Amino acid sequence: MRLHDPLRPRVSDPLALGTVRMRLTALYSALFTISSAVLLAITYWLMRRAKWVIIVHDDRGPQIRDQLERLKDDQLRDLLAQFGVALAIMMVISVALGWLVAGRVLRPLRTMTATIQQISARNVHERLAATGPRDEMTDLADTVDGLLGRLEAALDAHKRFVANAAHELRTPLTLERALLEETLTDREATLESYRTTSKRLLAINKDQGRLLEALLTLTSSERGLDRREPFDLSTLARQALDSASLEADAHGVRIDARITPAPSAGDPALAGRLVANLVDNAVHHNVSGGHVEVATEIRAGQAFVRVANSGPVIPPHQVAQLFEPFQRLGGRTARNDGHHGLGLSIVRAIATAHGAGITARARPDGGLSIEITFPPTHRPAPHTTPARAAPAPAP
Repeated sequence: MRLHDPLRPRVSDPLALGTVRMRLTALYSALFTISSAVLLAITYWLMRRAKWVIIVHDDRGPQIRDQLERLKDDQLRDLLAQFGVALAIMMVISVALGWLVAGRVLRPLRTMTATIQQISARNVHERLAATGPRDEMTDLADTVDGLLGRLEAALDAHKRFVANAAHELRTPLTLERALLEETLTDREATLESYRTTSKRLLAINKDQGRLLEALLTLTSSERGLDRREPFDLSTLARQALDSASLEADAHGVRIDARITPAPSAGDPALAGRLVANLVDNAVHHNVSGGHVEVATEIRAGQAFVRVANSGPVIPPHQVAQLFEPFQRLGGRTARNDGHHGLGLSIVRAIATAHGAGITARARPDGGLSIEITFPPTHRPAPHTTPARAAPAPAP
């Protein structure tokens, strides 16, 4: 069995390329033939119905009239035969003209097809850049160029994600290997040193497990929803607050909660991870003695959750960057502190899967405010329009 490489241009069958052209030729020829046949039939019918006025002044009038009628019938039969010959000739001409016209019409499409076949992951930056008057062909070319642009952006984001993920996974592996080699080469190692090394290795392994779990959650969220079940954001918010209370108390972060029922529908597990990540991010990236505000409610018939926190001042133009994987404030990649910079990217992916809208803004006195609005429970969540972290002016 011969497998096709998706990155390799597919060689098209010449007959397949001509299929549309042949169909258009047949269509043009059929239309022309039918029109010509109808025109000749109408002409023949009008000539047959035409009345001849014959004036004869002798007794041979009836005989002459019969001869003229026979002559008329013979002429109509000859005319009908000539019409048939003319129609056959025009059918051949219409096929030739239809083939030429169809080729002229499809020439821009063949050019676009040839260009698209040469585009792969290695030169996805190329564009059709069609010129000429605004018509269906240029609209199609612009649509394809837009698709290629989105594909290029997605491939670039995928490459960055893979590179960052590989770096995040390689760093702890390198550290684990260094610890093991240090322990094995230390001839004066004691039981206590082995215990210390084992604890460090367990901590590193636990951190790797959290990273892999976050990556799996991010991947599953980007695939969309496999099921839709009812859930209440207020319940999920209370669970997230319970989980974050220990870290909040340890850092002296005050939590102000205004929780009211906010029912919605989707994947309860993913929605719970979304709210938990928002609360965890607000508590972790805070300042000592800071505060976190958590609110859920129904707003304009839609379930709504808002998490705002104090913290360092964030430039407004860097807000959207925080929703990219492995990114933190100032363009720095995530540090090895148990938070790998995936929390908000997972929030965005889960919101996209639920068709929810995200509004994120930097607070003037420092920190971040994130609002997520879920669609009404009776409307299916769209999978084609991704939610975006749109910076908004501070109130």
